[in-house]
Parts: sequence; structure tokens; C-alpha cells
Amino acid sequence: MAAATATSSTRIAPFLQRLLKNSDLLLPVLLILVVGMLIVPLPDWLLDTMLVVNITGSATVLLVAIYNTEPLQFSIFPSLLLVMTLFRLSLDVAATKLILSSGQAGQVISAFGKFVIGGNYIVGIIAFLILVVVQFVVITNGAGRVAEVAARFTLDAMPGKQMAIDADLNAGLINEEQAKARRKQIASEADFYGAMDGASKFVRGDAIAAILIIIINVVGGFAIGLSRGGDAMSVLQTYTLLTVGEGLVSQIPALLISTATGLIVTRAGAENTLGHDFLGQLFSSSRPLMVVSGLLFFLMALPGFPKLQLLGASLVTGGAAYLLQQKETEKARLEQEQKLKASRPASAAQSGPEAVMPLLGVETIELELGSSLVALALPEEGGDLADRVGNIRKQIALELGIILPTVRIRDNLQLKVSQYQIKIRGAVVAKHELMMQCVLALDSGMVRTPLQGTATIEPAMGTPAQWLPRSLKERAEMAGYIIVEPGIVLVTHLTEIVKRYSSEMLTRQETQKLLEHVKHTDEAAVNELIPNLLTLGEVQKVLQALLKERVGIRDLTTVLETLADYAPRTRDMDSLTEFVRQALARQICRQVQDEDGVVRVFTLSPSLEQELRGAVQMTATGQMLAIEPKLAQAMIKDLSARQEAALEDGYNPVLLCSGQIRLPLRRLIERSLPTLMVLAYTEIVPDTEVESLGSVEAEVSMVA
Repeated sequence: MAAATATSSTRIAPFLQRLLKNSDLLLPVLLILVVGMLIVPLPDWLLDTMLVVNITGSATVLLVAIYNTEPLQFSIFPSLLLVMTLFRLSLDVAATKLILSSGQAGQVISAFGKFVIGGNYIVGIIAFLILVVVQFVVITNGAGRVAEVAARFTLDAMPGKQMAIDADLNAGLINEEQAKARRKQIASEADFYGAMDGASKFVRGDAIAAILIIIINVVGGFAIGLSRGGDAMSVLQTYTLLTVGEGLVSQIPALLISTATGLIVTRAGAENTLGHDFLGQLFSSSRPLMVVSGLLFFLMALPGFPKLQLLGASLVTGGAAYLLQQKETEKARLEQEQKLKASRPASAAQSGPEAVMPLLGVETIELELGSSLVALALPEEGGDLADRVGNIRKQIALELGIILPTVRIRDNLQLKVSQYQIKIRGAVVAKHELMMQCVLALDSGMVRTPLQGTATIEPAMGTPAQWLPRSLKERAEMAGYIIVEPGIVLVTHLTEIVKRYSSEMLTRQETQKLLEHVKHTDEAAVNELIPNLLTLGEVQKVLQALLKERVGIRDLTTVLETLADYAPRTRDMDSLTEFVRQALARQICRQVQDEDGVVRVFTLSPSLEQELRGAVQMTATGQMLAIEPKLAQAMIKDLSARQEAALEDGYNPVLLCSGQIRLPLRRLIERSLPTLMVLAYTEIVPDTEVESLGSVEAEVSMVA
């Protein structure tokens, strides 16, 4: 016998495996069979089997709904509800045909008709009607209303949830993949609650159909029984018992499904199963149980009430309240001990390393806001600062080829109410004040009617500007002013600071991340260079030197290949940087071109360039110019005046010189003219149109 059992089990297992592999065909076949049940009469044994399957499936669905913690864990429920409703209706039709045709309906329906309702058709009708009322009036209507409200509020909350995801993404709290997953979950929730709103209508229609079916069965069965010559009372009792039994067999699974529907749509924001939350929240405090115990004890003293039952219930609730109170006391004691344990080491070991370790962290970039500027960072108050920081991150990635670290935005009550400051690695590098009730007006050079406002400086470029009341905004635009909102002023300033200090933000860790990214597309370039020719730190220094002069490193493959070509000849970082700049000449030219595609340049007079070439000296910090201070001052003054004049004309000029003096000349003027780019003749590609704006004539004889 054991051998036969083993043989049968070995035969069943491959069959189940084949069935699971073809699960996509299983549901269509079942639906076709369900529709067939509406047409083809079923024998007694098959109807009993289907009724048992219906009860089993409904109980399973209810238990799955109870043990789920989130509605989306049972996302197929709306479709499953439709399938099970159709299956149940097909069983109703099959049972009706069997009852009316033969006066029998199988063992399951007979058992409900005789055993469950005691063989009394009046009791059966009343029990059936009560069951239908409970399902239709209470559970179905309540679940449908909750599903409708949940669908509406879920759709209304979608924009806010999307903004919260974008804010977390811009702040660096989540990555792009996590943001996509959260957006997908929000869309799935909206689709689910919308489907549940529609699926609840099937449950309501099923309850109405059950009432109509029982009326049709009683009337039709009574008519058929009389036509066959039966006694009126016996016919009525027989068909009524079978019909009510069939209705109970159908409506009990329907009640389970309706209850599961209500549980799913009301389980919002749950983190545990229903049973866990039921016990944890209902018995979370001892006071309600104490009050209930006292109330039951009081009722026991009144005449006419069952004293034994009330005494038992009072003792049970009182005992539960006592146990909960002991648990609450123990919990409070443990919390007090933890507080004392946490406070004692803090006061006794402040000199230890653990006490000050959290203070050692330094944020790469911080933006601190005064109290009146905090609204710029609050989405609920219309602030879009987080979104704008996200745009800065994209702009920096496209222009410079680096990932902007997380910008920590926080309030600072020590600042003026309208002031903000930007910190790089804990040090304040920029500070400015905004007038939130005004707009910033910049002179475009075509102002016809000057307006009077509060004089200020545009913080990003340092050009003169003025704050004007918002009531004068349209008038200022018509007069020729460039109008900028306060929030955009802050964001523009932050962008300029990020570009200016981008080289300091490129740490070895960030360099390693960039190299790992390049490995996905050009692994050979990375493996050839590091660590055989250069170290990670040396590559970082080259990249920092490029970023310091605002040369983007987005084409990192070209940078690495150039370093790999020249690193065997020299390990001098200045020389390697210049080689990389020449390899990126096309990118540099495109970067300094004006809108019309022309590069406007200043040049040095031949005598001045010859003088500077002879003054180049190698120091511990690299190549420097050893020239007289008066000559340096005169040259910087001339360059500053020429740059300012070019900017007023709408041009973005660069200083063009020989490659031998480019780097030391840049180091000489970078503090006084940080935005003036210095290019070598070899960095101008042949197809670039160049226009000269003049030549610097400062010489030693002129300033002697």
C-alpha cells in the first residue's frame, strides 16, 4: 500500500509542475468552464464539489485579507472578486436548474436545508433574509463607500506624494531607482483603489441577485410541483427548504468575500497583520479595561441580570487590566533606566572620543536660511527650492561632469530674517540678503526710464542692481530692466558658488565613483591608468585643476586616455593638466563661445608676453610668475577694465596667450579676476572663429 501511495504521489507531482508552468492557460479554461455551468446541467456530485470549492476559496480569500499588511499585497483582489462572483452566480443557476428539474440539489444544499435551519422553511427564510440584510445593507454598502472615498483621496493625494518623492530625490535622500519604485507604488495604489471602487459594485449586485433567485426558485418550484400533481404544502415546504438551503450555501461565501473587501479597503497605513494590530491597539492601555470591569460588576448588582456571566466577564477584564498595568509599570521603569544610563555617560565622559565623534562630521555644502526665507524650502507653502536644487544638480552634471553632493538646507535663527548664507565644508563662502516682497531689477543696458529702488548687488555676478516693489514689476519690464524673483536670485547665487568651488567638492571618494561609472563603458582606460601609471589621488588632482578653471570633466574617457598617454613621460601634475586641456580643446572652445559662435579674446602684446615668459619659475606649488608687483597690478587693472567693458557689450571674453605662460598667468590673476578664463593658442581648434577685443600693453617701463 505504501508503494502504491508513493507511485501515485510521483505521478501527481509532475502533473502539478506542468500545471504551474501553464498557469497562464489555467484561468481562461476555468472561466470557460464557469460560463459553461450557466448552460450545461450539472450532476449532484459535481455541484457538491463546486459548492465546497466555493466555500473553501471564500474562506481562503478572507484569511489572506486578514494577514495582509498592505492592500497592494493582494492587488489581484478586484479581478478575483469578479471571477468569484461569476463562479458563485453560475452555481446559483446550476442549483436552480437542478432544484426545479428534479426536486433535489445534492448533499451540501440538503444539509444546509435540514441541519443548519432545522428543517423549518420559515426559519430558513428569516435566516436567509437576515444574512442578506447584513451583507447588503451593512458590509457591502460600507465597503463600497470606503472604497469610493479611498479612491478619491488617493487620487487627490498623488500630486503631493509625487512632490515629496521629487524633494527626497533632489535632497539626495533616495536615488533614481528608489524614486521610480515609489512612483510606481503610488500609481499602483491609485489603480487599486479605483478598481476596488468598481469591484464593490459586483458584491452589491450579487446580494440583489440572491434575493431575486430565491423568489424565482420558490415561485417556480411551487408551480412545477403543483403541475406534477403534488400536495401544495409538501411542495411548498420541499422547494422552499431546498431554495433557502441553496441561498445560504451561496450567501455565506458571499458574506466572507464582502468581509474581505471591507478589510482590504480599510487597512490603510497598517504595518502589521490585523490580529497583531487588534491585540496591540485594543489592549494598549489598562484604564479602559478597568472601567469596563467596574461597569460589569455594577450591572451584576442590579436585579434581573445574569450574575454568573457578568461576574466572569468582570473578573476576566479586571485581570487583563491588572496584567496590562504591570506591563506598563515595567515599561516605564525600563525607559527611566535607559534615560538615566544615557544621561550619565554624557555628563561623565564628555572628554571621551565617543562623546564628540558626532561633532566631527562636516557637510560638503550647506544652505542656511533666515526665518523669512524658510518658506522657499517648504512645498506646502509654495516653495520650490528643493526642485530648483535638483535642476542645479542636472545643470552641474551636464556642464562640469560631476555629481553635486547633497545640499543641506536648514534654518539659522542667528541670521537676519531675510539673509541666507552658503557654507562649503563648514566655512561660510557667501552671504546675501533677499527682500521677499520685492523683485530684483538689473540694468540690461537699454533702460529708458530709470526707476528708484533699494540699491543692492546681484550676488552671482556682483553687478549693481536694485530691489523694486512688486507693484512696479510690469513697469520695470517695460522700462527695459531684467526682473528676477528673489528665489531665482538665491538659486543663481548657489549655482555660481557650486561652480566656483566644484574642485573642492571632488573628493577621492567622488573620484572613485566617477571612475566606477566609466568602467561600465570603457574599463580598459581605467585599468591601464590606475594604479599602473597614476594613483587615484593624482587623477583627482588633475580633475580638480580642470574644475578649478571650470573645464568640464564629463568626457572622462578622453581625460583618462590622455593621462595614460603622457603619464609615462612625466608625473608633473601641471604638465599633465595642460595635456588634458589640449585634448579637450573642442569642448573648451564651445564653452567660451558667445551666442553667435565667436570667441572674443584679449591678447598680450609681444613684448609683455616675452617678459612674462622669462619670468616663469618652478616652485614647490608649481609654475609661478616672478614679476614686479607694479607690473602685475597694471596688467590686472587693464584686464579688469577690458573685461568689464566686454561684459557690458554682452560678450564673455577670454585671455589668449602662449601655452608656456597660460597656467602661471592664470594663477597670478585668479584672485582678482576669478571669472576670466585664460586659454592657450593650442586650445583654439582650427574651425573656431576668433575676434580680438584688444591687446594688453602693460610693461615694466610703463609702470616704472
